[in-house]
Amino acid sequence: MVLGPIKAKYDKSGPKVVEALKKRKFDAYYFSTADEAVEKVLELIPEADVVSWGGTMTVDQLGIKEKLAARNQPVLNRDAVPAELRSVVMKQALACDTYLMSSNAITENGELFNIDGFGNRVAALTFGPKSVIVVAGMNKVVADMDAAYSRVRHYVAPANAQRFDISTPCSVTGICADCTSPDCICATMVTTRASMVPQRVKVVLVGEDLGI
Repeated sequence: MVLGPIKAKYDKSGPKVVEALKKRKFDAYYFSTADEAVEKVLELIPEADVVSWGGTMTVDQLGIKEKLAARNQPVLNRDAVPAELRSVVMKQALACDTYLMSSNAITENGELFNIDGFGNRVAALTFGPKSVIVVAGMNKVVADMDAAYSRVRHYVAPANAQRFDISTPCSVTGICADCTSPDCICATMVTTRASMVPQRVKVVLVGEDLGI
């Protein structure tokens, strides 16, 4: 539950971030509530689209996957296949119609910053799927790229290491060690300054705290 003053801040600053995103050729929206955001995400996805997604707590929290699985076929779900087929589905997802993800950080100036282990999520963001929908809570919005980098390296990655229960220094200490561990989830960092194909990347901001 977002406290009143924080909620007021989100509702005032969210539309400003949307304006900044649109200047960078993203299709962007702000919704005060999760229910409104979910409705818009479903509206943005044609029922005939082949849909997939990257690892995203935000989309999980909003229940979007379940709604799409009941409506859109096929859905390319790497978590619904045996482990030996996961990489196959992840590669197929790069050619899907609509790809869902969140962003590790979004700047007030309208840039996206993401960090990835295998790189499948940022690969889809950069090139491949016809449409990419980025769903993010306002807790992901930061002042600038320096703040984005700091948030992702020193907060998001160590927190996700706890979530994945992997063998990295930050999993033990909770603090980034700039490691090259075999389990490192910080192999690839991608800054998306603009949507090269106008409106291919759609950003749906939600006035709530979602994901990590």
